[in-house]
Amino acid sequence: MGRLVLEVDTQLYASLQRAARAGNLSLEQECLRRLEESECHSRYIQALVSELRADEEQRRASDGIT
Repeated sequence: MGRLVLEVDTQLYASLQRAARAGNLSLEQECLRRLEESECHSRYIQALVSELRADEEQRRASDGIT
């Protein structure tokens, strides 16, 4: 599997984390929620969601979870 490295604006990332915690959501769910609300889809958020999904899939594979 290839590796994707993202440069993340730390303030935006922290804001996403706070919003996710406040809404009792995962970071991925918060990003998806914002994408669904936005008419102008952010490529940054879409890339972040893809990275989060890949990390989760890799974690599940290493834990033996399907």
